[in-house]
Amino acid sequence: MTKTIFLVDDDDAIRHSASFMLRHSGYTVKTFPDGVTFLDQYTPNDHACILLDVRMPVMDGLTVQSKLNERGNTMPIIVLTGHGDVSVAVQAMKNGAIEFLEKPYEKRALLEAIESAFNRIEDEQAQGQLKKEAAARLTLLTPRESDVLKRLVDGLTNKAIAEDLSISPRTVEIHRANLMDKLEADSLSAALRVAFMAGMDNPDG
Repeated sequence: MTKTIFLVDDDDAIRHSASFMLRHSGYTVKTFPDGVTFLDQYTPNDHACILLDVRMPVMDGLTVQSKLNERGNTMPIIVLTGHGDVSVAVQAMKNGAIEFLEKPYEKRALLEAIESAFNRIEDEQAQGQLKKEAAARLTLLTPRESDVLKRLVDGLTNKAIAEDLSISPRTVEIHRANLMDKLEADSLSAALRVAFMAGMDNPDG
């Protein structure tokens, strides 16, 4: 997987030195001299993060960030601030940036922040895949098996489920065994994890 970094900074020297260092660290780097150019030219990328300078002419980093948010941006943003821009950095974090680095930043700190950003992307993608798989497994259940699972999610015992559904406890046990088999769950907690991952605990779900 190619990891791309969008570097948005009006300082030529920083763009050149940072992009050189990042390319040598194995990243694909695309540089932009200002926020307006970036917003005009970038293409959203599931495997990219943004290094965004705060103090730029024409459009500052916070404005760029808010415009990205309006577009539904999901790429993690690391904000680059000058010395003493703590209040600006805090605002950027409130707006969704995952990290801020003060210039001049250390190479190690920059690489750690970038790896953290890419780990976050991978975690979210893995979570999304797990949710899809969980939802797909729930579609295998019969309506009655779904009824039983919903009540297990609500914390009911087999006996209480039997009373609630007006069926025998033995029938509940059979439905429970079948649904656990279909969910590939070897324990109640595993079955509940699948149900929660698919959003069954959500009142709107």
